[in-house]
Amino acid sequence: MTILGIDPGYAIVGFGVLKYERSRFTVLDFGAITTPAGMEFPLRLKSIFDDMCYLFDKYHPDAMAIEKLFFNTNKTTAVDVAQARGVILLSAKQGNCEVYEYTPLQVKQSVVGYGRAEKKQVQEMTRQLLGLSAVPKPDDTADALAMAICHAHSSGSLFNNRSLPFR
Repeated sequence: MTILGIDPGYAIVGFGVLKYERSRFTVLDFGAITTPAGMEFPLRLKSIFDDMCYLFDKYHPDAMAIEKLFFNTNKTTAVDVAQARGVILLSAKQGNCEVYEYTPLQVKQSVVGYGRAEKKQVQEMTRQLLGLSAVPKPDDTADALAMAICHAHSSGSLFNNRSLPFR
């Protein structure tokens, strides 16, 4: 199974592409889609969409795992992230890819074994699980890889429980 993990944003979209077979990970790619702060917001969204479509065309993932949004104190930022997330979801559907959502608590539980783990613990465990020499930067990239790991660990139970993907 090929999994595309996404940490959504509008300035930085972290991504990680993993192959998961026989309980082993192979890192295919990881990085970040970035948009400049001065760019007109609709153009930022188009840039994210275009780059996401490129990832789907290049890797043909079986699943995309993305962080479930929650609103914090800065509602303006949350709305902008939600808009970016929308074009990411659209790109997944255009790429015929199933989408699965996970909360930060689920990712921490899956990667570290403890739902209240610190961000640094998740990053270090992600590095170890994937056999990387260093924690990927920026943090959004490491978060996206952790999202993909979470889906790999959860996918067996998802299929066994006949859970449905995000639609």
